[in-house]
Amino acid sequence: MNKDIIQGKWKQLAGQARVKWNKLTEDDLGVVDGHREYLVGKLQERYGWAKDQAEREVKQFESTL
Repeated sequence: MNKDIIQGKWKQLAGQARVKWNKLTEDDLGVVDGHREYLVGKLQERYGWAKDQAEREVKQFESTL
């Protein structure tokens, strides 16, 4: 999915992201606001993952959309 589409539909996709990554808070998702790099950073912060693992998770999430 195109990053512009993700940003445009973030309000709808945020619920799906919250289900997939339940450690993310509503505030986290608000800060992310559809920006991929912010999402990767929040996943690193909440789950303690390395950047490459967080990138893989986001890429997998994007492929399911």
